[in-house]
Amino acid sequence: MNKVKGYLPLIAFVFAAFAAFAFTPLDDVPEYAQDPVESDIWYDLTEEDPGPGTYNCDQTSAICTRELPSPTADMVSSGVFTKNGELTIVP
Repeated sequence: MNKVKGYLPLIAFVFAAFAAFAFTPLDDVPEYAQDPVESDIWYDLTEEDPGPGTYNCDQTSAICTRELPSPTADMVSSGVFTKNGELTIVP
């Protein structure tokens, strides 16, 4: 039992280090969405928050936003993209 007590500070340190990495938010990932009508138009949503004045992603299994303005880029969020306001168009 005393041997285990000697390891408690080390166990606490390891747990704290794990928690620090596990609960630290990741860097912002660029986020883009393809216009549902004009497929050659992409919107930069990196600095936008979803909402009634910007855009929404409904709750379906489709791909709503991607990491790059390309139909083959990795998915960021799922749903169907709906534009609700003025958004920055990717040149």
